[in-house]
Amino acid sequence: MHLLAISPGEGFDPGRWEPVLAAGLDGLMLREPGLSARALLDLARWVRARAPGLELWVNGRLDVALAAGCGLHAPEAYPEVPSGLLPLSRPLHDETQWPSRAQAEQLLVSPIFSSPGKGVPWGAARLHRFLDGLPAGGPGLLALGGVEPQNAISLQHPRLAGLAAIRPFWTGAPEGAVARFRGQ
Repeated sequence: MHLLAISPGEGFDPGRWEPVLAAGLDGLMLREPGLSARALLDLARWVRARAPGLELWVNGRLDVALAAGCGLHAPEAYPEVPSGLLPLSRPLHDETQWPSRAQAEQLLVSPIFSSPGKGVPWGAARLHRFLDGLPAGGPGLLALGGVEPQNAISLQHPRLAGLAAIRPFWTGAPEGAVARFRGQ
């Protein structure tokens, strides 16, 4: 199961970020809207130097993603990105978005469970119905929104590549969260 941590948008503190990078995650999305382009690029390079095997995504900054040589997560209403320019991640908030976003490398299906400030949750049953109707192949699908180790088991599906989360990896011990998500 692919595990993607999304940064909490609270700025960069190396002492807080080091344990997250060492926790055994598969990917990290830099979602730090308060950082300037230069500071975000410096952060991306810092992450790359400390965790070179970690899949890295930058949220909403094409310039930074290109300069850092990583993927771009293009949030809702983001301008179209030319195909093949770089790895692309997109949100999927409704099944009707599938046709226009199925060419992305990664889709974050959300919110799955109740999550502060997000819309009506999909729930596990709706997610499974959606996944059952998809063709084989296509983008990696990650469940996001209120996903915790204790409810992640209800999401298991052959078409679901993994999970994305913020709070479980940034509060408490990130290594423990990774182990619980992986059932260890």
